Amino acid sequence: MEKAIETLNDKLDRLIAAVAMLAPPAAPETDIDTADCFVWAADPGYLEPVNRVNRVDIGLIKGVDRVRDILVDNTERFATGLPANNVLLWGARGMGKSSLVKAAHASINASGKSLAPLKLIEIHREDIDTLPKLMNLLKAAPYRFILFCDDLSFDHDDTSYKSLKAALEGGVEGRPGNVIFYATSNRRHLLPRDMIDNERSTAINPSEAVEEKVSLSDRFGLWLGFHKCSQDEYLDMVNGYARYHGFEGDPETLRAEALEWATTRGSRSGRVAWQFIQDLAGRLGKPLKD
Repeated sequence: MEKAIETLNDKLDRLIAAVAMLAPPAAPETDIDTADCFVWAADPGYLEPVNRVNRVDIGLIKGVDRVRDILVDNTERFATGLPANNVLLWGARGMGKSSLVKAAHASINASGKSLAPLKLIEIHREDIDTLPKLMNLLKAAPYRFILFCDDLSFDHDDTSYKSLKAALEGGVEGRPGNVIFYATSNRRHLLPRDMIDNERSTAINPSEAVEEKVSLSDRFGLWLGFHKCSQDEYLDMVNGYARYHGFEGDPETLRAEALEWATTRGSRSGRVAWQFIQDLAGRLGKPLKD
């Protein structure tokens, strides 16, 4: 009898151990003091610190002086406890939208104007519907946070935009006072035009259906447009990168090579200028500054 009970207990122990292995691991403890930048890991739900941020100095972002100044001013006001707006940075590819957000964040923290470090949290597009969970985590923290979503847009049959609308300005509780939302997108209204047109053609009241779709962009108090750069602006970007990384050489040769690079790419932008500098550094056998 005792042997049977012992055997049964052994089987129960093994069963309990097997069930425990099937359970999801506990979410790591979120420590907001460990870094100034984080990535939101929606599942299991914690902030993963980013100790080495992929960004450039704000002085190297050329051709967008006006929108740069507006974004920095808005960010500074928010960091110092003054009213500020959610921001949508939209427009041409490769013109420094996401780079500007990260550079503005670093610039404000370096200035020392805020009482506590401003925190930057990146949330992935596919995790937008977890915004309420994230905001609930942040609202009691003694810091101010920029929630940043890069390349934000919504496709057909995607209803998570409603979660974003409620999190930004709607809902009973609304957006916490220590949180602001910055997003970049290649299009101003975040939703495809044919999606809006479909709503118009099938709705009982077409104008109201369209209004619901485009009202998402209205939740952003600031719309900052980024447009294709001129040849002179592109060359200014190339020269700025070259000076920063200490590349010396014939200016005319640099100009000719930079223009040829842009021609082969079929476009001019900050991204194209940076890709040219990386190619140039490789050909010269010189490392780039961190």
